[in-house]
Amino acid sequence: MSEQPQQPQAPQDTTQPIFSIEKIYVKDLSLEVPGAPNIFLSKDAPQVDVNIHTAAKVVEAAALYEVVLTATVTAKLAERTVFLVEVAQAGLFHIRNLPPQDLDAVLGILCPTTLLPYAREAVSSTIARAGFPPVVLQHMDFNQVYQQALQQRAGQPAPAPSQVN
Repeated sequence: MSEQPQQPQAPQDTTQPIFSIEKIYVKDLSLEVPGAPNIFLSKDAPQVDVNIHTAAKVVEAAALYEVVLTATVTAKLAERTVFLVEVAQAGLFHIRNLPPQDLDAVLGILCPTTLLPYAREAVSSTIARAGFPPVVLQHMDFNQVYQQALQQRAGQPAPAPSQVN
């Protein structure tokens, strides 16, 4: 058999956009049940409040970014706190060769959308382990949140959220 000469490889295109998930992890997790064990004797359903926010920062020379999605779930009966759970779900993302406006959108939309299912599981399992029925974080449209943030930064009033009848 004769060996075929190897074809020279074409140089790799270093200008192609790159997006990869390097690591997903829980950065911080806290649970408070200040009224335990007496709070478990109540038969009333608590009022549950969910707050979610995100933050992003450069970790390594404009190629590695940490995005943190923080979900805070507070349940109250009247003025008494039943439980408080806060999860900071984080991810390291390798992002390269994007224009600044696209990078901002990826950090504000794609990365939080990737992290939300992990935060949902962490919140739900933590609340269940505390002895309460799990709270499931609903889907969020981070594109809408991002667009509202852009309008606020530009000094324009944000449009009212769409309503489904």
